[in-house]
Amino acid sequence: MNEYEGMFIFPESLNDEALETGIGRVRGEIEKLGGAVDSVTRLGKRAFARPLARRHTAGYYVVINFKLAGDQIAPLRERLKLGGEVFRFQFVRREAPAPVAEVSSGAPQ
Repeated sequence: MNEYEGMFIFPESLNDEALETGIGRVRGEIEKLGGAVDSVTRLGKRAFARPLARRHTAGYYVVINFKLAGDQIAPLRERLKLGGEVFRFQFVRREAPAPVAEVSSGAPQ
């Protein structure tokens, strides 16, 4: 399983209850495909830098960290497109942190 960070933008027209339902639906879709959600971070409502349409000027941003098999990302994208609750989304595969090399004292020897 790969680790992913997903950025999801939900429509600004949602109330708190509908937003929670949308996040729950995304979580459910990930779990249906055999994945597991590690964390959900709500970043709040933010204005778009370039409004795509006059009716969409802002959205609720949510970051979801999850684990999912690499071959299940495409089906997840399709399921989210069909759902309609998510305005935009983007996934980034999280790499394992690089090992930290020891630092010498810097004194010449």
